[in-house]
Amino acid sequence: MHVTHIDSVGPMNDESLTLFRLLNPDVLSDPYPLYRALREHDPVHWDPYMHVWVVTSYPEVVTVLTNYSAYRTPAPEYLDRLGLSFMKPFAEMMLQQMMFMDGSMHARLRGICAAAFTPQRVEGLREAIESIANELIDKFIPSGRLDLIADFAKPFPAIVTAKMLGLPIEDHAQLGAWVIDLAEVLGNFQNHPDRVAEIVRSLQDFKNYIAAKMAAESKHPSGGLIHALMTAEVAGHRLSDEEIIANAVITLIGGHETTTNLIASGFLTLLRNPERLEQLCRHPEIIGTAVEEMLRFESPVQHTARIAPTDMQLGGRTIPKGSRVVAVLAAANRDPNRFSNPDQLDLLRADNRHVAFGWSAHFCFGAPLARMEGQIAFNLLLRRLANLVLLEDTLVWRENAGLRGLTALNVGFDPDLPAARA
Repeated sequence: MHVTHIDSVGPMNDESLTLFRLLNPDVLSDPYPLYRALREHDPVHWDPYMHVWVVTSYPEVVTVLTNYSAYRTPAPEYLDRLGLSFMKPFAEMMLQQMMFMDGSMHARLRGICAAAFTPQRVEGLREAIESIANELIDKFIPSGRLDLIADFAKPFPAIVTAKMLGLPIEDHAQLGAWVIDLAEVLGNFQNHPDRVAEIVRSLQDFKNYIAAKMAAESKHPSGGLIHALMTAEVAGHRLSDEEIIANAVITLIGGHETTTNLIASGFLTLLRNPERLEQLCRHPEIIGTAVEEMLRFESPVQHTARIAPTDMQLGGRTIPKGSRVVAVLAAANRDPNRFSNPDQLDLLRADNRHVAFGWSAHFCFGAPLARMEGQIAFNLLLRRLANLVLLEDTLVWRENAGLRGLTALNVGFDPDLPAARA
């Protein structure tokens, strides 16, 4: 009997329907055929390689995000048993983060952070965010080309998020480097042994940095999110230093990764769909629905995990209590039973309740900021850069199965036209 190897990118069968195939660069560059095959063949699928239930249909993904537990931090002894003792510093941090909490503690901690990202407060930052974007564009306008990742999509949200937390914006490059390292752990199925020591060091340096800023906030409050965490009460008591540090770290990671990947992947999608690119250039007023469509079409966060809190029925399957369940957001966002013509980019899509930001209690509290950053970024880039062209045929996607993003995106434009257009 012929068995397809899990790294094959050819015809799929039961043996090849595994998320482990995302570790293959060819599959990682275009995971949607794999997601489609999973959804059509077995939308609630037991993955024997990953030892998880993989859920790819829209209604079942929503059910998992609504009813399953986010408390999924592995116990230290479990890590020891798997030979993953090096992961203990990350597990200890995860225990303090709202992303891995349920119930009242999650709700109260989330409430503190969400208060800094309400649509009203974010709207008050519009001019400052536009100014940051324009200053970044000013730097590369004369050259007629840019690496959209390094020159814009990476520093832009890094500066904005630092501002929101009350951190010095001149530290954004260092913060971004730490975020990339930690995201490698949070979004991946496996880690490179030769990177372990470096990533653990990045975590410790990151925590030490936040601790130093907390000490400075005690003397000279900035009014940012870190100060809000330091002064807030949760369930009648103040947050510990470790809780403040852990949630500042996860906010920085979320603020960087989602927006960087939204801008870069969305821009690539527009370049590959020149009619839609021209449509958005001519009608910048549709930017709201356009950004929602780009979030649906190329979800920055591809999947997230949950735990079955008890024996659960899902899609005709029995999910035993304690089972790990992976909700593939990117697959749900292209479910034809929920979205018409899901593999087509429709910038005016009206019914677009995607799950790119999650759902229910764990819906991303930074979504209002990410949306505004995306809207500002696309409109300013398309207004100021004329005759856009992709400068490379081969694109390299970061080796991160969960946080989908490019390593670089080199784009050319006519440097002589932007001033008149702007």
